Amino acid sequence: MSPARTSRFRAALARPGGPALGTWVKLPVMESVELLAPAGFDFVVIDLEHSAMNLETAYRLIGTANHLAMAPIVRIPTLDGGIAQRVLDAGAEGIMLPHVDTVGQAEAAARAVRFPPLGARGVGSTSRAGAWGAMDRAEYLRFGQEEVVLIAQIESAGAARSAGAIAAVAGVDALLVGAADLSTSEETTEDDPRVVELIAAAIKACTAAGKPIGNAGAPTRRSARAAIDAGYAFTMLGNDAGLLGSAAAAAVREGRAASDDR
Repeated sequence: MSPARTSRFRAALARPGGPALGTWVKLPVMESVELLAPAGFDFVVIDLEHSAMNLETAYRLIGTANHLAMAPIVRIPTLDGGIAQRVLDAGAEGIMLPHVDTVGQAEAAARAVRFPPLGARGVGSTSRAGAWGAMDRAEYLRFGQEEVVLIAQIESAGAARSAGAIAAVAGVDALLVGAADLSTSEETTEDDPRVVELIAAAIKACTAAGKPIGNAGAPTRRSARAAIDAGYAFTMLGNDAGLLGSAAAAAVREGRAASDDR
């Protein structure tokens, strides 16, 4: 009998000396994941909210990440259309849902992600998540109930104030603070003291509820250090498009500077 599968994302969260490191995948190409995995990222979030990527492309990126032993999480734009079930049966380790503002919305998300009796996710063990039917049904169900993660995004002042209650919902495994949307919803900037205070309170409430909380930041040591100091358990370091653009700009700068060496 093969050993029970475990979530790589959960393992990264439990590893001493965190935070767990991830990045967004916005480009609809497998090469992004093929390059990010050996770079050492713990997980990627395949972004179906803020990209033109379709579900079939996400399906291929999920498979590539799993093949390269890097946890694939998928950010879906909505619960409509059964998209959560489809990406989970495609082999995703978890779902990230944006704009979870209330306990009721968190409960609906948990129902979509979990099998009965905890939720309403349909059984699809002949999919990739069930090894095309070769996996024992009980193991397929166990992984879906115990290992798959649901990450609720906190992106408004109301959500920040309800962070503790949202984190306490059965089936919600983690929160992610969307500081850009939160500050925009308040018609201000991320460094506004009101926003900083809201986020600090959300981190404290989520931690008190026993759930990890993460953020999205820049791909720098300073940003990662700030995430650690703030109490985040995981952090997103930029995105594949930004990392490519930064590396390209740095290469051109170095090339142009070569003329100064003559």
